[in-house]
Amino acid sequence: MTTANQAFVLLDRDGVINEDSDAFIKSPDEWLPIDGSLEAIALLNNHGYQVAVITNQSGVARGLFDLAILEKIHAKMHRLVAGHGGKITAVYFCPHGTDSTCNCRKPKPGLLLQCATDHHIKLSETVMIGDSYRDLQAAIAAGAKPVLVKTGKGEKTLAEHPNLNIPIFDSLYDAASHLTRTAP
Repeated sequence: MTTANQAFVLLDRDGVINEDSDAFIKSPDEWLPIDGSLEAIALLNNHGYQVAVITNQSGVARGLFDLAILEKIHAKMHRLVAGHGGKITAVYFCPHGTDSTCNCRKPKPGLLLQCATDHHIKLSETVMIGDSYRDLQAAIAAGAKPVLVKTGKGEKTLAEHPNLNIPIFDSLYDAASHLTRTAP
């Protein structure tokens, strides 16, 4: 458990930390980090931020992979981040399909709210970095500060929503660099 008001940064996974795929990331071999993303997590950690991953994983509901495979994918992510001197404190995922009425599938705020409860996070002071519009919607719905990166679906999100009035960065590393330069 973390202390009250611990500084956290929340990250979407696919398209922010690792390369995204329209065919889904179905195995540890398909999980490939985006250049600089592992270093970005270490940079955040080195400046006092803990990192939690907030991710939709509808491939489970679609039968493309099971929870055991998802655990192996996340184990690889943890291992590679650690190899760069970083740590992901927690991973929250929604295994439900796109037609689900659950509260955990982004753009709904359930995963962010659960993370905030578990770690005593003040979401109004917490950044959520994503590449899709639903990541931004989930952040806003939870009361967090949305940030867009242009990796993954980010360019498409920006093209479809050109008037976003939020911070936008080329990559997770650029966003992390900005956050660590402007941290109080």
